[in-house]
Amino acid sequence: RGRTVFIFIYSYEVAMKSRMERRAPLPPQHYSTLISELESLGWDKLLSIDTQFSTLKLRANDRSGRLHVLTVHLKPKYPTEAPECSADLPVPLIITWTPQSILASIYNQFLALLESLEEFWAVLDEIDERTWVLEPEKPTRGETARRIAIGNNVSMKLNVDPQHPRMLPECLLLGAEHLVTPLRNKLNANMHLWNPESSVLQNMKEVLEIEFPSPTTHEKSSFLAECGICYSYRLESAIPDQVCNDPRCGQPFHQECLYEWLRGLPSSRQSFSMVFGECPYCSKVCYTLQAHARALLGAPL
Repeated sequence: RGRTVFIFIYSYEVAMKSRMERRAPLPPQHYSTLISELESLGWDKLLSIDTQFSTLKLRANDRSGRLHVLTVHLKPKYPTEAPECSADLPVPLIITWTPQSILASIYNQFLALLESLEEFWAVLDEIDERTWVLEPEKPTRGETARRIAIGNNVSMKLNVDPQHPRMLPECLLLGAEHLVTPLRNKLNANMHLWNPESSVLQNMKEVLEIEFPSPTTHEKSSFLAECGICYSYRLESAIPDQVCNDPRCGQPFHQECLYEWLRGLPSSRQSFSMVFGECPYCSKVCYTLQAHARALLGAPL
């Protein structure tokens, strides 16, 4: 009750401030309705509310204890006008709303969506905990892709389907061709062994016939090779994803660095969107896509 009195006083101050600033305050019924709905929902669910009483952040924990935040932006004609809702999710947040709906209606729909995504997050949590994830550096709950280390200058990018998280994800093998080709062949030959009853990580181990390096077996620094041109690991948000294909070299590069290097060579040549030239380390032929072609493909070589 004390908290209710405090919010009434606070809302009155907000209304007076709005009047002083020549902004039309919302009617008292708006505040009383909102306070009543928050009481019904539970004050423990409220993380924050702005000074205009228009944007709320609500907390929710799924059954595995993961914390999620639901942002609700109330329109001036609330509840007649549907609020805008957003959250860090891998799928669109679609809320069903009628003028009779209340905050609890939104919250319960959000909980139902979280429940439907629990298996998806469980798949990615296992990958995050048992492999070395190279990208993204700090994955959010809305991201579906992981680039995980397989060996020195060899990695795999997985894109997990939120609706079918245990099915074979989109896979992209990255690294020198002589290292990637055997893995690609195994993936194609053993794809029929995929078992939806097993975890994605276990399936990938069996299909590729490998053990992924993990925090219990390897140091992450083993996989953080610097670019051979700019001598840094991260170039803005990018990490080295191009490798010289000569087995005796295998030097990694940022795609942008390699492209600029090759483009500046008098001896470089171009075939469609592919640029060829000498590796800055071993002088063997290196190649990469032009930036615009790479963007269209949406993935590195």
